[in-house]
Amino acid sequence: MSTIKVQNTHIRELLPQLHRALIDIVGVMNEPERDAEMLRAAGLSLERALFPLLVSIERLGPVGVVEIAGRVGRDYTTVSRQVARLEELGLVKRRASAADKRVKEAQITPRGKVATDAIDAAREKMAEQLFRDWAQQDFEELVRLVCMLADGMSR
Repeated sequence: MSTIKVQNTHIRELLPQLHRALIDIVGVMNEPERDAEMLRAAGLSLERALFPLLVSIERLGPVGVVEIAGRVGRDYTTVSRQVARLEELGLVKRRASAADKRVKEAQITPRGKVATDAIDAAREKMAEQLFRDWAQQDFEELVRLVCMLADGMSR
């Protein structure tokens, strides 16, 4: 007698399609040209490698360098140097964590917030182009399902 549950067969059948789509999405989002285009649209002349770090610090901060490195899939020492560069540019500041003085945290500065606001505005314009032909209900359903996926993956 089979141990495969009937209600799970649809997952097994569609999972390869979902996996390919997610790989495609991540691939497009990680394209250097996409980041360069967004930085241009935001009017920023920031090194492309610093862009995801700045956004992560703004969204998560104050945040430890180890956590940022894990989220962007880079080596801690590389991210530490890049965060130091963001600090030199006046976009972030580093400080000892209130919870653990051994941990260095990065936090957005007012100048960094102006930059991330410009990035957000550029992202919004790009998204409006991408979704302009979508029905409101379809877009709302996409947002609901992607949030549900993100929540499930975070658990």
